[in-house]
Amino acid sequence: MFEVLLWLFIKHFVCDFPLQAHPWMYLNKGSYGHLGGLAHAAIHGLGTYIVLSVFQINEAWILAVADLLIHYHIDWTYMNVNIIFDLKPNNSEWFWFTLGLDQLLHQLTYFAITWWAFNH
Repeated sequence: MFEVLLWLFIKHFVCDFPLQAHPWMYLNKGSYGHLGGLAHAAIHGLGTYIVLSVFQINEAWILAVADLLIHYHIDWTYMNVNIIFDLKPNNSEWFWFTLGLDQLLHQLTYFAITWWAFNH
């Protein structure tokens, strides 16, 4: 169980940072339905599917779709809160609060996915 969680955390880093290095993705996550945000969330869903499949989790595809949907909406909300309140790294400590909350919510999603995978 802990190995799955570890790999989901590693997957999150890879998908959220190196694989999101193109402005087309990170600049458009706040526009609901934009392909950039959807592609970013789909990369997360695919990564989750790969991790769970390696560990032979029966419901890997269901949990991967759940991760895609949850990740998309967390990011969309995060981006819009920052836009509405004009939060940027150089103008408000609240930017760092929202960034931390965004990351916490993603990590809690992986705890929920791991719990579900081993308890259903």
